[in-house]
Amino acid sequence: MTLRFIGIDPNTTGGGSPTVWVDEEQQEIVVQGWKLDEVQISEVASTVWVEGHDAGIPAHEAVVRVPVRMVPMLREACDVAERSGLR
Repeated sequence: MTLRFIGIDPNTTGGGSPTVWVDEEQQEIVVQGWKLDEVQISEVASTVWVEGHDAGIPAHEAVVRVPVRMVPMLREACDVAERSGLR
């Protein structure tokens, strides 16, 4: 898997860094973020986002948090994905 680096949290001081990449081969945006604590996981897991979407987080998926200051990087990742013909 070859990831195209998009950006890293500008407030990173070491010891973990929310990061955004694009995997053009797999046609995916890859995000590294902070793990949710047990209370947050419980809140997310009990939420049904849209009709037909099961509540809960499947074992093969994860929910991470990234700071809103990274929105420009997420937008850039979306732009890169679109320019690469990913859909």
